[in-house]
Amino acid sequence: MTKAKAAHVERFADADLTGLREDLMKSGLDSWQAADLISSFLAARGYGVSTQDARTAAFRMESITCSLRCLQEELEKIAHVM
Repeated sequence: MTKAKAAHVERFADADLTGLREDLMKSGLDSWQAADLISSFLAARGYGVSTQDARTAAFRMESITCSLRCLQEELEKIAHVM
């Protein structure tokens, strides 16, 4: 990540991240459904994401117990400004 891009990284609210994390962890979604949830989360905040990137992030988050910091980092990797 370049310095210019790093300066413009959005920090999502902890409450929003907590809600997303709980939905992902407790709802029993498969990776396709989790990817849709991630895409919806980002779209509601003005970001786009490729379907493949959302699936990859959902798989990574599912394979580890993802903290809020981890979730923030994963979203930063895949979010595209619309």
